[in-house]
Amino acid sequence: MPSISTRSANATDAETVARFIHALLDELSGGKAPTPDVVRQSAETVLADAGVVAVIASADDEPVGIMVLNECTAIYAGGRFGYISELYVRPGMRSKGIAPHLLEVASQESRARGWKRLEVGAPGQPKWKRTLDFYLRNGFEEVGPRLCRII
Repeated sequence: MPSISTRSANATDAETVARFIHALLDELSGGKAPTPDVVRQSAETVLADAGVVAVIASADDEPVGIMVLNECTAIYAGGRFGYISELYVRPGMRSKGIAPHLLEVASQESRARGWKRLEVGAPGQPKWKRTLDFYLRNGFEEVGPRLCRII
């Protein structure tokens, strides 16, 4: 197993964050992700938001993954809670403990902020069953599909 470290990302990390998120979107969409420039612009905006925590995971001092955690609020959740909007590990580094490490960082951040709930959306099934199984193995429970309407 590689030596895994994490650090919070900031505005100067927008290019690195965007590169990972573009790879995630490209993988999920079958090669139909927005352009890297569009993703970079979004990364700059998101990283400037105080309600967002982005974390870069490195293995042996090389960036290998990213997680973006957002503060949300809902009555059903009892107030504020965390939502993992993006989590990506480079394909060649998967199954090496990096994603569980990022989930532990999310749990620590949740406790520090007083959140009692952490949510994540899994991609469509059954194609991404391995992703769903990963989250289930790591303490998440299925609560139903998440839907989206583009405005």
